[in-house]
Amino acid sequence: MQIYKVGGAVRDRLLGKPVTDIDWVVVGATTEEMLAKGFRPVGADFPVFLHPKSGEEYALARTERKSGRGYGGFTFHASPEVTLEEDLIRRDLTINAMAEDNLQNLTDPYHGQQDLENRLLRHVSPAFAEDPLRVLRVARFAARYAALGFTVAPETLDLMRQLSESGELEALTAERSWKEISRALMEDQPQVFIEVLRECGALKVLMPEVDALFGVPQPEAHHPEIDTGVHTLSVLEQAARHKQPLTVRWACLLHDLGKGLTPEEEWPRHIAHEHKGLKLIKAVNERFKAPKDCQELALLVGKYHTHGHRALELKPSTLLELLQSFDVYRRPQRFEEFIAACEMDARGRKGLEQRSYPQADYLRGAANAARTVAVQPLLENGFKGPELGEAIKRERLKALKTYKEAASA
Repeated sequence: MQIYKVGGAVRDRLLGKPVTDIDWVVVGATTEEMLAKGFRPVGADFPVFLHPKSGEEYALARTERKSGRGYGGFTFHASPEVTLEEDLIRRDLTINAMAEDNLQNLTDPYHGQQDLENRLLRHVSPAFAEDPLRVLRVARFAARYAALGFTVAPETLDLMRQLSESGELEALTAERSWKEISRALMEDQPQVFIEVLRECGALKVLMPEVDALFGVPQPEAHHPEIDTGVHTLSVLEQAARHKQPLTVRWACLLHDLGKGLTPEEEWPRHIAHEHKGLKLIKAVNERFKAPKDCQELALLVGKYHTHGHRALELKPSTLLELLQSFDVYRRPQRFEEFIAACEMDARGRKGLEQRSYPQADYLRGAANAARTVAVQPLLENGFKGPELGEAIKRERLKALKTYKEAASA
């Protein structure tokens, strides 16, 4: 029995990056031997075990063969005869196909270390094209390591194009796709993830609504970058730069989908794109089974982001309607995330990345003004039921009028 550290732990150590998760491969062992040493089995499809003390994952060396469509369409073979090189060749990228023994002796049969030095994301073998999930994984690694100068090797990009055209991407489950998408959006340069998907043709398969934004012009006076797709990438880039949570990043990606529906004869204006885009945002949300908080914020940002930009001009009644839509009294955090998404949208414009966004503090102040309305005095005055609701609304409107007047003075 020989044990090797493999994959990301080896890659990140060689890159000088912190190592968080460690995966291990066991060569020359049987399931029975692992169980006898106290390892706990967890793999349903192939033999993976948890270490009795550290809880880290140890997998028996295995080979795999394509047997069906999609990510799950594989049969696996694990036995003591499977070599380390045979196990490593089934991995996605050369930089993930290296192993180390306990003395840090490197096993690198597919030149992963050289590709690290050359800043290349390159597939290990033609078997790469058997797993459609790898298109998303490579795009995610491109987003993670873009700052270090990594690019996707041309021959790997060709294989990703073949996969995109093969229909295999449609076989991916929503859960597997969302796991990759959500992780990619939380990388330092998530816009690179979208760029790579677009370059290999995967974006128009997975998110045709986002792909449709490229080449759609906007008024240059408001959007110096003009192209709606380029703007969307810039908004996503700003969201990452400002360390926004996943909910905000997802909303930033989807906020302008309605502009993809504008007839060409109406370009570069996009009248009512906010409402037109809601059905598209809903479709993308459902396709990937995005978490509820991501779905809700994306729809609200899509519908109201122009309200956010025009906050200082809004009538008190419109402002109150906006606050009610977000339920700012019980869910203040969601409104805070809306403000963040609006600010990222405003900053995601060429040459305007550093411009201040006074609407943010104005909206926060409005929410606070509405929240200060006390319910108890209204109850003491005998209001109840629907009448109480109307009375609260009147008082909040009054508070917002006072707030707007003070802010304008």
